[in-house]
Amino acid sequence: MILCLDVGNTQVFGGVFNEGQLVTQFRRTSQLRSSSDELGVFFRGVLRENDIDPSAVRDIVICSVVPDLNYSLRACAQKYFGIDPLVLRPGVKTGLNIAYRDPKEVGADRIADAVGAIKLFPSRNLIVADFGTATTVCAVTKDKTFLGGNILPGVRLAMEALEMRTAQLPSVEIVPMQSALGTTTVESIQSGLYWSNVGMIRELVSRITAQVFPEEPPLVIGTGGFVHLFAQERIFDHMVGDLILTGLLEILSLNRR
Repeated sequence: MILCLDVGNTQVFGGVFNEGQLVTQFRRTSQLRSSSDELGVFFRGVLRENDIDPSAVRDIVICSVVPDLNYSLRACAQKYFGIDPLVLRPGVKTGLNIAYRDPKEVGADRIADAVGAIKLFPSRNLIVADFGTATTVCAVTKDKTFLGGNILPGVRLAMEALEMRTAQLPSVEIVPMQSALGTTTVESIQSGLYWSNVGMIRELVSRITAQVFPEEPPLVIGTGGFVHLFAQERIFDHMVGDLILTGLLEILSLNRR
């Protein structure tokens, strides 16, 4: 059994693989001051609740964009599983050629997404859109070169900004919308959030394709916690909710050989 952990600013997204197959997945709210004991008790408990013996976990791989949690995560893996985890960071083998001006700036989540997309869709140009706390859009060539991309506020983050920074706008449920015209304040916020993201993806995909993939259009892959909101719009060729876990499993394989 292999435990893969994607540690984001809002949630910890985890999954367990057995012989290459994802057998369970779970989410936990990220808490910056979580101790190794709190994390260890949670991880062992959630595995047991999913009928997985924690002692069957033989390896752990972590992708984190929350540096303050990294020490607790490593200590948790060592104390509660007896494992020195692989943490995705500069120097770890990924199979990618990073074309960023400073490769160390690329977030671990974006790297794992790219590796997962290459694993599932080899020898194709790719655009990967990940809808998390931040929404990221990344371009990857069929020869495994990470070209770069975009980072912008995620759906929930945009909604929370409206709620916190305005006097009269409420928090709303984030849902798919049929109409582009809201007739109440709540509907207007929901419609603005939804259609702005649809339009953003379409525009970025169009521009990136024209600029870097003019001769061979890319596959557009959607992933992340909010991706299924946009299923009816057909703006993705494929939606893979657990793409980052697939990437982490592949990175572990590259580094444990």
